[in-house]
Amino acid sequence: MSVKAILYFLVVFFSVKASCQTAKIEKADDKYERFAYIDAIEIYEKVAESGYKSVALFQKLGNAYYFNSDYVKANRWYAELFKLKKNIAPEYYYRYSQTLKSVGNYSKAADFMNEFQNLDSKDSRGEKFQNNKDYLDIIKNNSGRYIIEKIDINSQFSDFGSTVFDNQLVFSSTRETNRLMKRIQGWNDQAFTTLYAAKINDAGKLEDPKEFSIALDSKFNESTPVFSKDGKTMYFTRNNYVNGKKGKNSEKTVLLKIYKAIFQNGKWTNVQELPFSSDKYSTAHPALSADEKILYFASDMPGSIGQSDLYKVAINEDGSFGNPENLGNKINTEGKETFPFISEDILYFASDGHQGLGGLDIFAVSLKNGLGEVANIGAPVNGKLDDFAFYIDSQSRSGFFSSNREGGKGFDDIYKFQEIKKLEMLDCTKLLSGKILDKDTGAYLTTAKVVLQNENRQIINELFTENNGEFLVENLPCNQRYYIKVEKSDYETVENEVDLTEKEILIALEKNTKKIEVGTDLAEIFNIHIIYFDLDKFDIREDAALDISKIVEVMKKYPKMKIEIASHTDSRASHSYNENLSSNRAEATLNYIVKSGIDRNRLTAKGYGEIKLINKCADGVECSEEEHQQNRRSQFIVLEL
Repeated sequence: MSVKAILYFLVVFFSVKASCQTAKIEKADDKYERFAYIDAIEIYEKVAESGYKSVALFQKLGNAYYFNSDYVKANRWYAELFKLKKNIAPEYYYRYSQTLKSVGNYSKAADFMNEFQNLDSKDSRGEKFQNNKDYLDIIKNNSGRYIIEKIDINSQFSDFGSTVFDNQLVFSSTRETNRLMKRIQGWNDQAFTTLYAAKINDAGKLEDPKEFSIALDSKFNESTPVFSKDGKTMYFTRNNYVNGKKGKNSEKTVLLKIYKAIFQNGKWTNVQELPFSSDKYSTAHPALSADEKILYFASDMPGSIGQSDLYKVAINEDGSFGNPENLGNKINTEGKETFPFISEDILYFASDGHQGLGGLDIFAVSLKNGLGEVANIGAPVNGKLDDFAFYIDSQSRSGFFSSNREGGKGFDDIYKFQEIKKLEMLDCTKLLSGKILDKDTGAYLTTAKVVLQNENRQIINELFTENNGEFLVENLPCNQRYYIKVEKSDYETVENEVDLTEKEILIALEKNTKKIEVGTDLAEIFNIHIIYFDLDKFDIREDAALDISKIVEVMKKYPKMKIEIASHTDSRASHSYNENLSSNRAEATLNYIVKSGIDRNRLTAKGYGEIKLINKCADGVECSEEEHQQNRRSQFIVLEL
């Protein structure tokens, strides 16, 4: 064969091969878009093993495993993705970091979290990592509080999402039923889930599981039930399917909804979807508060922060529901928050957005006086893979959780645990003890009003000082921020953040008899040296808000008072930059005062930049940081009274 013929043959051969690869990828892409990840993986891997490489291929291969919680295999393909050294979306840095944890490489996982935070500084998952780089030490301190044991009811399939009802463990499973037709979902190549129940005998052992209710079993998924204490009401998750009809969203995807069923005449009946469920988004995994007045759940409804958020909704006395409320960014991240459970006043949930050991970890947060700090409950419940669906009996401190960890019988298994020690940061309370005194005489002040607020500035306690100026507030949950406001007639109001580590706090009140006239700088009256802003920014910080509130109060007391807000910088940076920065900060301060109830016509704002220095520290003059600080000041000059 001639050289020309050989070249022609090679061109045709590789053209046919490329065309074949393209056809295979298109077929796999179609399955991927329809969430048939198992089928898509089979094709993608054959293409990849033939030597084909691309960003799209490795992303989808990694995703297909990642979305099926097979993080170890996802790690392999994300590693191949980053070997290409192409421009890759920030989310893949996060996912790769998560899969690196699943193989125990926490050091490299931290490196990719740093890169993720650099690429997307506004993502709260990166911020949480940057603010808690010692998270592994914290988790270690929270660990060792559980004894875990395997249970016999698990199958070779997926078993998860358990709760205890009527002396039975009720859970979801993809194991085969006695039906003639086994329905398979393309997502994970397993059957749709059905609710099962295993009776708990007198010895505390679980008997063989049976279908919980044939009446509730549809052609699709049922899971994560929760029951009212009287056993007459059940909330559960199901695909959008009721009365024999399947609902889909605009992308023809069957989503999840929360349903309610009533127990009548020995069976569960009257199945109805809850009114805040929708064909446009998912609602799932209901949980009841201890008083059964609030239903918690997971959803990706409009307004969600991440892939799924936790919400709560009021259950009214007539059985109707209020409007769902997002639990906010203290709980929710751009990742997944899901599987809520309430035990007394503690919310447990699973998340891959908070700092964990890998995959979904289980977290806890106190609901006393608002939301406390989110805490990882630690190993051995949490591990390198997915741990979720936590249930605990508040009396026996025993319970169950679900996990796809190594050593299990199936894809997801249910594990039993005994809690031998409570999580200290959830169980921790402190007292706030203090005295109020006159700043000039040192005399203790009686009948001074003390108002304690939480970090959201909601009032949680009001009391008055006794004869010795003392006040005491007990049982304050630790790891929360508190603010104290002290008021007394003829004295200036004081408002400060509270430090619970102090055994006793002393607050000195100053009499409000200081003379105020035109030209007075209120900053000097109230000892306000500077309104603090973050570096190069002009958003009002919380510590600055405390000082500004003093200006607001005096302007309310003198309704005809007008003031000029003057902002000054030091000499560093250019004149134009300093002028703009100080103007923006003065205007931000003005807007804050207006939002606090003061008429804008009573205020003017001006930024002077560096033109009114009060010391030698002009351009080019070497000065200490303290000397530069003297020039960075705010003034509130009285113009009219």
